[in-house]
Amino acid sequence: MRALVIGGNGFIGSHLAEGLRVRGHDVRVLDPGQARADVDWTGIDYRRGAYTDAASIADALDDVDTVFHLASTTVPASSNRDPAYDVSSNLVGALGLLSAMQARGLRRIVFFSSGGTVYGDPEVLPVPESHPLKPISSYGIVKVAIEQYLSMYRHLGQLDPLVLRPSNPFGPRQSAAGGQGFVAAAIARLHEGAPLQIWGDGETVRDYIFIDDLVELAIRAAASGDCGIFNAGSGVGASLNDIRAAIERAAGRKMSVEHLPARGFDVRRVVLDVSAARERFDWSPAIDLADGIARTWQASLNP
Repeated sequence: MRALVIGGNGFIGSHLAEGLRVRGHDVRVLDPGQARADVDWTGIDYRRGAYTDAASIADALDDVDTVFHLASTTVPASSNRDPAYDVSSNLVGALGLLSAMQARGLRRIVFFSSGGTVYGDPEVLPVPESHPLKPISSYGIVKVAIEQYLSMYRHLGQLDPLVLRPSNPFGPRQSAAGGQGFVAAAIARLHEGAPLQIWGDGETVRDYIFIDDLVELAIRAAASGDCGIFNAGSGVGASLNDIRAAIERAAGRKMSVEHLPARGFDVRRVVLDVSAARERFDWSPAIDLADGIARTWQASLNP
């Protein structure tokens, strides 16, 4: 595989780039940021530039056969403040990327959507890929729109897209400053000796997947040549209170908690049905929540 990882300097993207390299694939990264210092970029073609810039994306697409699209300028907590910016930077940007791919006859794209926002408040748990899409944030709405355009181009015979809907990835190197990543935020607060801020009563339930498991699924799915939409999670739910308790066990000390008012864009409970990915790609999560949090905590002691 000759892969381009758009957004490869981020938490998921950097782990994906490393995972592709370790498995013997040629890897190029396109990201507007300076290459992070906590990643070994040996053997990876790192290029600085925005994928919304026509010249940058044209250059980055040369001699690749698979595009992994992970870039986003917003997160659920910020997207509703300026939906027009969310649309112009993420949806319009994605359409420009697809147009550039078509111009080069490049068909294979793996798009990282969202398993936590596209479904809205689920009607059933665990949530299958066939569940109605009812996002309650601009972030989720834009992810759904990009999915729909990918479906359109597949129907027209112009692209071979695969969509992953990750739940809540976590693991080493996740930033606590990006507005996403409760595990990373909680660990950072514990190191700082500051209270952990929890929106609501702490019983909001999410499906957490360790980053290594997500990377393994993404690479297997990309290499399969299959198209379609697949949830990417653990299939197990955990509340914010559960996460706090697991971090306390890993660290061997207690955390103080500050409860803030619940947020309207937060879905109350999401647990993903990952049976389709298990069956199609012979994949299953190998690292459970307790082990993943313990690994993440240990990594935080030696950043």
